[in-house]
Amino acid sequence: MPEDRVTSDETIVRSVQMTASNLLPLPELYVSAESAARLKVEAGDLPSWDLTPRQICDLELLMNGGFHPLKGFLSRADYESVCADMRLADGSLWPMPITLDVSEGFAEKVGPGQDIALRDQEGVILAIMSVSDRWTPDRSREAELVFGADDIAHPAVNYLHHKSGPVYLGGPVTGIQAPVHYDFRGRRNTPNELRAYFRKLGWRRIVAFQTRNPLHRAHQELTFRAAREAQANLLIHPVVGMTKPGDIDHFTRVRCYEAVLDQYPQSTTTLSLLNLAMRMGGPREAVWHGIIRRNHGCTHMIVGRDHAGPGKNSHGKDFYGPYDAQALFAKHQDEIGVEMVDFKQMVYVQEKAQYEPRDEVAEGQTILDISGTELRRRLQEGLEIPDWFSFPAVVEELRKSKPPRAAQGFTVFFTGLSGSGKSTVANALMTKLMEMGGRPVTLLDGDVVRKHLSSELGFSKEHRDINIRRIGYVASEITKNGGIAICAPIAPYAATRAAVREMVEAFGAFLEVHVATSLEECERRDRKGLYKLAREGKIKEFTGISDPYEAPASPELRLETEGSEIDYSAQQVILKLESMGLIRA
Repeated sequence: MPEDRVTSDETIVRSVQMTASNLLPLPELYVSAESAARLKVEAGDLPSWDLTPRQICDLELLMNGGFHPLKGFLSRADYESVCADMRLADGSLWPMPITLDVSEGFAEKVGPGQDIALRDQEGVILAIMSVSDRWTPDRSREAELVFGADDIAHPAVNYLHHKSGPVYLGGPVTGIQAPVHYDFRGRRNTPNELRAYFRKLGWRRIVAFQTRNPLHRAHQELTFRAAREAQANLLIHPVVGMTKPGDIDHFTRVRCYEAVLDQYPQSTTTLSLLNLAMRMGGPREAVWHGIIRRNHGCTHMIVGRDHAGPGKNSHGKDFYGPYDAQALFAKHQDEIGVEMVDFKQMVYVQEKAQYEPRDEVAEGQTILDISGTELRRRLQEGLEIPDWFSFPAVVEELRKSKPPRAAQGFTVFFTGLSGSGKSTVANALMTKLMEMGGRPVTLLDGDVVRKHLSSELGFSKEHRDINIRRIGYVASEITKNGGIAICAPIAPYAATRAAVREMVEAFGAFLEVHVATSLEECERRDRKGLYKLAREGKIKEFTGISDPYEAPASPELRLETEGSEIDYSAQQVILKLESMGLIRA
């Protein structure tokens, strides 16, 4: 028999097997309504863990079968095997650690053989977990094995080191109820709900399009071509759980998806939302996404260039090669049970007034493109976004949530030693911004915040971090609602300042201003005698004397206040805000 005929027959057999498997109901971890009612009562006496947003996403997909074949959070043996070999201890393909990270204090209260109640952030019991393992992981090793580098420029590695709990618990989960979502409820489908929908419509070949960004005309053409190539129906399956910090919020994105859905044939396309917490893990994440889409009834998946890539590392280079994800997916696609449809880079050809694959454009033809950076610039500056690039309805939704920068909220975050002049410059800046008008201005001075928001806190590193995070939270809310927040704490620790930046940049711009006054000058200015008391040992953990100050490596602005007038320093901040487009010149 000719070799090409054998290959064709094998492809057909594999496709038929995948088509058959995606029709069957999938095991879930939920108990019956009667059992759930009884377990809720019993769980009231168990030790309780309040889940983080990422853990809620993971638990939901564990319980509804999205993470099949997992039956709970990974045991230590499974965790070690997944990190090292992308496989569970029994050999099943699984590329991403799914663990319950907890605090040391909580871990001390529980151990193997004990049940714990898993609650959402409002205290509702979602599940019971039977703890089988408790261990302290080597998070640097996990970062190297899973994400390829122990580099905090990677969002998942940053999460590992700065947000996740230091102790992992593993064990099977008994589902009591799903997390409640009040938004877009008609668009949220469990794996079994999607499988039933596909069976009802007679869909047998379904290609999934994974996205965490709004859809523009190039994406539409890409998905059209992918569906035709796979001879499949199309599932637009965007992630609405946790994506990359700085991404457009999912409320805006879903409105954009719904606005563009009319451009697709209703009989062959559907939209469903996936409450997944992405790790931006590149190649491993692509394999993970494939398994998740198989569980949701798909037979094919579009795998993009640099799929789920986190961007640049701390040396300015991409974490992963552009086609690493496609290569790893192709290597495991039979085991995943989903066929890969290669991403085709679609470009707009001016002479033809249409989108075509980049490698099919004839020499001499004019290619038009707008990068993500250029799109953000046009939104920020209120510039035109041409119809050939995106749909007017999508642009309208983006402009609602991303008005021009001069109309957005922002935060100015001063940091420096005690006595550096932060509060004085911050007050002068506040006055100048209020004089200009247009947006409400709020000053969050370190001493004032200590009095009204953090009066119960001391000056240990833990308490300082809590205080700065509180300031960051308030600033992010002010920024989200279109106001200007001016913060002036000491904020001595770089990691905590980075956490505040992440909170604020989810909603607007963040300007870090290092008031770089020398320690000697700060001591000379010290009217309260605090430095003298610190040097005498009468004040413990005093920044600059008995506790370190980690100066910002690359703030947006560094002020040298020695020999400078306060008005001049405040004016330097105003000029920087103008150059960033945050206030009009």
